[in-house]
Amino acid sequence: MTNIILCGGSGTRLWPISRTLMPKQFVKLFEDNSLFQLTVERNAKLCDAQFIVSNAEQYFLALDQLEELERTNNSYLLEPVGRNTAPAIALACLALDHDELVLVTPSDHLIKNETEYQKVVSRAKELAEDDNLVTFGITPSFAETGFGYIQAEPENDECSILNVECFKEKPNLELAKQYLEENSKLSIQHLPLKWYWNSGMFLFKAGVFLEELGKYSPEILEACKKALSSASKDEMIRIKHDDMMQIPEDSIDYAVMERSAKVKVVPSDIHWSDLGSFDALYEELPHDEHGNTRNENHISIDSKNNLVYGNHRKIATVDIEDTIIVDTGDALLISKKGSSQKVKQVVAEVRKNSELHNIHLTGHRPWGTYTVLEAFNGYKIKRIEVKPGKRLSLQKHLHRNEHWIVVSGTATVTVGETKQYIRPNESTYIKMGEVHRLENEGKIPVVLIEAQVGEYTGEDDIVRLDDDFQR
Repeated sequence: MTNIILCGGSGTRLWPISRTLMPKQFVKLFEDNSLFQLTVERNAKLCDAQFIVSNAEQYFLALDQLEELERTNNSYLLEPVGRNTAPAIALACLALDHDELVLVTPSDHLIKNETEYQKVVSRAKELAEDDNLVTFGITPSFAETGFGYIQAEPENDECSILNVECFKEKPNLELAKQYLEENSKLSIQHLPLKWYWNSGMFLFKAGVFLEELGKYSPEILEACKKALSSASKDEMIRIKHDDMMQIPEDSIDYAVMERSAKVKVVPSDIHWSDLGSFDALYEELPHDEHGNTRNENHISIDSKNNLVYGNHRKIATVDIEDTIIVDTGDALLISKKGSSQKVKQVVAEVRKNSELHNIHLTGHRPWGTYTVLEAFNGYKIKRIEVKPGKRLSLQKHLHRNEHWIVVSGTATVTVGETKQYIRPNESTYIKMGEVHRLENEGKIPVVLIEAQVGEYTGEDDIVRLDDDFQR
């Protein structure tokens, strides 16, 4: 069985912790583990391989975090632009054997009851082997209006198999309460529940899913086949931008699951959360004796029941209760608990005049990281770290000059036709418009300080002349 891991995400619901180029699944929120890593480890106990579906900007994040886990037998499919879950899953299934069982999971969900999780996956696997499309229905614990719901009905008097009658959009509070009341009456009678949260997790044979996709959304299947046939397939599958744009955008629910007669649901009481808000994150993080999230940088004076996140500087609270405080160095969010769903509105405002929705002060690239230390009109100072064996693309800048001072390691610097080695406490200067490249041919990271000086120092002032996916 293969675990198809969907890594899409815009990084809006947990902003400013998550950003477009560092969505929440790759942020290490749980004892130095990311949600992506927890997903891989959880499903590696059940699956033989991982198939990562990601965009090009997040591929290297997945690659690095899999290397940390020392997980091999990984495949990658890179989408130049997202077209929702139906195309993403279809492209992955087209690259697998027809009879391969696939467990499709988002990469940003938290599941804490792994013993029960293994049981429900085992049950779903049995149903999938009989050519069913299986979804996992989360047992609702309260009247949630932020999730879609699955309506289930027993297939027979034994109630051992539940058919999916329909999928329901996110309900209003009154309707969500009605769903829970119906469940409560059934529970008293020891009957299967009627309503479940839609988890977005699935299990089926790759070929069965493609057959149902071809039956109900043939235009998606044909466009995916065409895109895959012309994709590059070296170390990973890379779909071409124009081909991806020709694929109709649709979710797996709309494209297949709501229309197929083969859909079954497995009730799943697995302590699941999609961590879709800071309120949800607060519930899952460890707390101190006053109900505040544990944080070594937090000084609490008569404050309780707060989510306090920040690793850059001290955060002191006095007589503060039921508040969310998130400090990331370049942005500060303060919200009442219960109102954190409005963070999307904040991101919409941020998009109007900055790049803070897109990237942190520290940016992760395939070759390493850069951290903005200071930026002002006319100049920017960065700390750059290049991993051993990595290099930046051959490039030039149209609006800035650059000074590089090496702090550790030995940098191989090419400027025009000249190649030189820059060692600790040595520097080099790159004039505006000069073609250059930075490489690390050594065995330890190269760390350098870069000072950019010019009329414009934005991250998009770069002309790549040779980009071998090293960026």
